[in-house]
Amino acid sequence: MKIFVTGGDGLLGSNLVRELLARDHKLTVLVQSEREVSTLDGLNLEKVEGNLLDFESLKAATNEAEAIIHVAANTSLWPSRSKVVNKVNIEGTRNIIRLAKELDVKRLVHVGTANTFGFGTKENPGQEDAEYMGEQYGLDYMDSKWKAHQLVLEAVKEGVPALIVNPTFMFGAYDSAPSSGKIILAVYLQKLPYSAPGGRNYICVKDAAHAIANALEKGRVGESYIIGNENLTYNEVFGKMASVLGVSPPKRSISRSSFLAFGKLCSLIAFITGKKPIVSYPIAKIACDDQYFTAEKAIKELGLIQTPIEEGIQESFEWLKINGYLKK
Repeated sequence: MKIFVTGGDGLLGSNLVRELLARDHKLTVLVQSEREVSTLDGLNLEKVEGNLLDFESLKAATNEAEAIIHVAANTSLWPSRSKVVNKVNIEGTRNIIRLAKELDVKRLVHVGTANTFGFGTKENPGQEDAEYMGEQYGLDYMDSKWKAHQLVLEAVKEGVPALIVNPTFMFGAYDSAPSSGKIILAVYLQKLPYSAPGGRNYICVKDAAHAIANALEKGRVGESYIIGNENLTYNEVFGKMASVLGVSPPKRSISRSSFLAFGKLCSLIAFITGKKPIVSYPIAKIACDDQYFTAEKAIKELGLIQTPIEEGIQESFEWLKINGYLKK
């Protein structure tokens, strides 16, 4: 199948394109103009430059695609409110939907986020029918991804054969930003003195990529699928990281009130200096909550694999080490 992939050079995208190539699909991957794309080097695919906000550049890049997998998004969390984040994530998705209509694709797979759904406890985790709770944090990234999710659902009503996959927090190789790899490096270098009081869901990125590739054929049009695995407190996940890396985990936890106060202080300093905060107040609020989900639907319908996240942590660290990130 000829597939057009956006965001193919990020952590998830780089793993996804390898999974798709292993299945003998023909890929055209959209990359931003003048952006270095080393994670795609040596792969048998076509890289084309374009912009999600420029519909004509998208149309020129597609190479008669039969399916689209829309991974690209602006994931910036600072500043909390951002016109750029909204444009890329909302208007960019609108353009992808328009493209899917014009190409009359067989399938559009939109990659959202599990935070589009309400989270829960370990005993009663959030699932695909739980209402959005993210507006309480005041983050345009989270709100814009929820709005993009709604656009895709509306497009389904108009006849677009689309479905949505919603990954949780991913660990694995090809994390060139790095994203989750920053936390792994911080634990390895003993730069995390404490753990936040909350928790979240984690998954190996290679498992997420496998399920998304499966979604092209197994996913049901109009459905959403949480792509996740283990629900862990921050104490628990840092403990797993430390065990894999052979270092000591953070020695203490910080209280909710103290962490929120720290987030407020960091945000204030950032506003004054113009520098990105270590932890913003919205991120501190998120880190104090138990953001747990279940992926049972994706396991049953998409064949989602549940590799222990220690494997993803190890693969992330080895890739970061080989590519010189321990020296940066």
